[in-house]
Amino acid sequence: MTAKGYWIAHATVHDPETYDIYRQANAAPLAEFGGKFLVRGGEQKNPEGAWSPRTVIIEFPSYADALACYESEEYQSAKAIRAPISKANMVIVEGYLG
Repeated sequence: MTAKGYWIAHATVHDPETYDIYRQANAAPLAEFGGKFLVRGGEQKNPEGAWSPRTVIIEFPSYADALACYESEEYQSAKAIRAPISKANMVIVEGYLG
């Protein structure tokens, strides 16, 4: 059995209209690599530490798929739309097979 892979990101978006363009642009590479949104914004509470107002968690069939999607030319083109209008922290992590 292969462990799933995850993108976990938190961000502050400064231009929601341009962010919508980024979301449209990232749809194709996420679909190509089997990405599935588990968390996409929504209400959140931050009981410890510092965090940004937007949290996103995307599940992939494997850690390799998660890495390949991020490194793909298509996603990097989408990221170039997002980068100037947001501040983000992201980690790509392998799931637990316990």
